[in-house]
Amino acid sequence: MEILIYPHEILKCKAEPVKNIDEKIQKIIKDMIKTMYEADGIGLAANQVGELIRLFVIDLREKDEEKIGQVALINPVITACEGEICENEGCLSVPGYQAQIKRYEKILVEGFNLDGNPVKIEAQGLLSRCLQHEIDHLDGFCFVDRLGPIKKALFKKRWQKRQSE
Repeated sequence: MEILIYPHEILKCKAEPVKNIDEKIQKIIKDMIKTMYEADGIGLAANQVGELIRLFVIDLREKDEEKIGQVALINPVITACEGEICENEGCLSVPGYQAQIKRYEKILVEGFNLDGNPVKIEAQGLLSRCLQHEIDHLDGFCFVDRLGPIKKALFKKRWQKRQSE
């Protein structure tokens, strides 16, 4: 799968809920996991690979103290949140760029697993950040959309210059 690069139009679109977890969805998830690993990422939302459906994959095994493994979450929703933290963040759709982004410190996310069973994930730290980042993608936002006006203007100027090189 090809990872779409900012500011691709599909990255600005809100993804549609998954209605049936069928073979097509299973294949998309399998291909997304492979693509995420090949890109050395820890998360990938479906719209980053051109699929406007509400699902993402993550794997924090190598990066997180909780050692959470591979997760595919379908139709995720943040149902509770608290606190605020600002940390460095990057994105496979914005390669080579990182910025300090404010996120909730702790969240509760609800969705469905590959079997269609309801799942609740209480998260903090990197897991919380990753879940919020991927849900933002499903809502049509990239992490650079969370930058303040001055930093966002500076980013856009640098990004346009980089893209034209």
